[in-house]
Amino acid sequence: MAEGDKFRKGDHVSWASHSGRAYGTVKEEITERVKVRGHPVNASLEHPQYRIRNDDSGRDVAHRPEALRREPSEDGQDT
Repeated sequence: MAEGDKFRKGDHVSWASHSGRAYGTVKEEITERVKVRGHPVNASLEHPQYRIRNDDSGRDVAHRPEALRREPSEDGQDT
């Protein structure tokens, strides 16, 4: 992922889920090993992941950047 392609806090994104596309808002970039909702996230500075708040469930999830697609913000503007 190129430096200019990084996601930022507040970006609206989507990803493939078992029930179709899911949507949410980036809460933070994760750059170390942590747990999100009890699941291990093996992130590092070289391989960051993103904590995202799911729009439908309100729950936090973590995804690698290559799994995410930037979406227009909820106010209709691209971020």
